[in-house]
Amino acid sequence: MAPKFGTSGLRGLVTELTADLITDYTRAFLEACPTGGTVHVGWDLRPSSPAISEMVIAAIRAAGIAAVREGALPTPALALSAMEAGHAAIMVTGSHIPADRNGLKFYVPGGEITKEDEREILMRLGQDWEIALRPGALTEGTQSAENYIARYVSGFGTDALAGMRIGIYEHSSVARDILIATVQQLGAQPVPLARSDTFIPVDTEAVDPATRTRLATWCAEHALDALISTDGDADRPMVTDGTGQIVPGDVLGALTAQALGAQILCTPISSNTMIDAMPEFARIERTKIGSPFVIAAMESALLADPQAKVVGFEPNGGFLLGFTAQGPAGPIAPLATRDCLLPILAPLTAAARAGISLSELVERLPARFTAADRLAEIPTDRSAALIEALASDPAQCAGFFDTLGKAEEMDRTDGLRLRFASGEIVHLRPSGNAPECRCYAEADSPERARALVEIHLGKLRDRLG
Repeated sequence: MAPKFGTSGLRGLVTELTADLITDYTRAFLEACPTGGTVHVGWDLRPSSPAISEMVIAAIRAAGIAAVREGALPTPALALSAMEAGHAAIMVTGSHIPADRNGLKFYVPGGEITKEDEREILMRLGQDWEIALRPGALTEGTQSAENYIARYVSGFGTDALAGMRIGIYEHSSVARDILIATVQQLGAQPVPLARSDTFIPVDTEAVDPATRTRLATWCAEHALDALISTDGDADRPMVTDGTGQIVPGDVLGALTAQALGAQILCTPISSNTMIDAMPEFARIERTKIGSPFVIAAMESALLADPQAKVVGFEPNGGFLLGFTAQGPAGPIAPLATRDCLLPILAPLTAAARAGISLSELVERLPARFTAADRLAEIPTDRSAALIEALASDPAQCAGFFDTLGKAEEMDRTDGLRLRFASGEIVHLRPSGNAPECRCYAEADSPERARALVEIHLGKLRDRLG
């Protein structure tokens, strides 16, 4: 996997993320984007992250810019710390991909970088970077984790989850201690589970059957009301109800938007269509997949109406808050980056306030169900070529989707998304940040959605090898 720069920043094999490459991308970012005079640096728990972080810090200081070493910290906590100070940030993480890979995520003082920022950074790569006569200052971050927790304790209140037993699937999530502390401060009893000293690449959109079984077993064994976790850098949540059934990220997004009183939703084309049947939402903006596209749609809505109650979310569960929302105990300020804690806490708190279980809260939503998975180690160009062939050749398309009949609607916003006469949806796309081909499906039952994914992943496997 050659280093690649896209919607989630720079990613590549650790062996190819050399000091020269890291320096080049860091310096290009510093020249292309505003920093507020300081850059905060954080990292996840994969083995290569601390060393890469020191390369980033060295490059920042060599440019004469101050650096704040934040340490191992969730991506949204790092972004919050930097944004509140009016500074930029760089997170060293490969998110959910395996430990032999890593990457950089870039943040300007206003939040995640945009597609225009990406282009500007790429244009500046490859320079002979000068070394400042006086290196930038280096300080240590000390309160970022505490401030991140306090954001939600003050918004939801110290009794928001009183009486609940909440499992924490710790694995190698950089947020594992924060999850425990947060639910405890909100009145729940945390039950830590399966802490790992080895990095585990948890993908909240593609949880394997063995892990699903473990989650259900833990819920039964420990009498849990819910179980929560995140991906590696904690910008994506994972939540199960009391039976261990995973609540998909776009369902968490709908519940969170509902609980916060949002009126405009910005979400990718792959998100569950249940939101179209929820009358409390005045407008829904569908985007390409990737947080920069969601953020662009949110910014457009806020430009038209600065008071708009707009939010964004993705099927992976990452949630972006675009307005000052009123929590049960106090205001929750906007945060223009994917967050894991808000879409964990808002649905759990809403269920607790209604006196029902999380599963009962989910059952109140329109009955549309999604599933997703992917084929790993598939070069992007091969996935893209197959999808283009299916989209442009009706005979190939009919053969590939032969169990579903003729497609009634084709959407090429991002990959190939087909809606069939049954109302079922299958969506294929190459991943934008990893050598993967992803498959999404939607149907009237969770079993049928999963079956659609399995059927079409099998067909992709036959075609792509």
